[in-house]
Amino acid sequence: MPETIIRLRDVEKSYPTGPTRTYVLRRCNLDVYDNDFLTIMGPSGAGKSTLLGILGMLDGAWSGEYQLFEHKVHSMNLKQRSELAKHYIGFVFQSYHLLDDLTVAENLDVPLSYKNIKSSERAAMVADALDRFHIVGKKDLYPSQLSGGQQQLVAVARAVISNPKLILADEPTGNLHSSQGREIMDLFQKLNSEGTTIIQVTHSEANAACGKRIINLMDGWVVSEQKTGA
Repeated sequence: MPETIIRLRDVEKSYPTGPTRTYVLRRCNLDVYDNDFLTIMGPSGAGKSTLLGILGMLDGAWSGEYQLFEHKVHSMNLKQRSELAKHYIGFVFQSYHLLDDLTVAENLDVPLSYKNIKSSERAAMVADALDRFHIVGKKDLYPSQLSGGQQQLVAVARAVISNPKLILADEPTGNLHSSQGREIMDLFQKLNSEGTTIIQVTHSEANAACGKRIINLMDGWVVSEQKTGA
């Protein structure tokens, strides 16, 4: 049995609405395994992006227990959680989240700048990523000079450049043409085959079929889980 790298127990997210509370997530229990490729699906408002935000430590206002590897996230303060996320997690967002005033090469260097890596090593890692993603010719361009597909390729390259153990992707192909989306999913499958654990939120049945498991959310509850044929 593969190692469990994420364990959620009774995780809830809510906010006050008058005298009552509105729940976005309800008693969420989830195990994610080493080298898993998990898809989170459900209708709009089901809690998918909220769950991904909690997993990525972008959201600190929740209750319950969250363990990432041997770390008890629920017992950590915000600074400790931020450091943990930088160490283990790469993010891919639907809206790319590239820094507009930095070139492609400079955007790729950002996650490396958080780590204790010599500048010469960082430059070599950026060069490798540019080559691997076939964007060497774009290295001195700014995000506004790239197509949507090219921006998403840069975003994926940035997410994986420091070899994170876990990639979290929120609608990673939502703004792309089908051929560009297929390219991103092919890349995710390759990374997963090389040992990277991936959790994606998507509405796309085709994208979900690229993974190994699907959990379905409804009104904040995990209502079902299934394996895919991937």
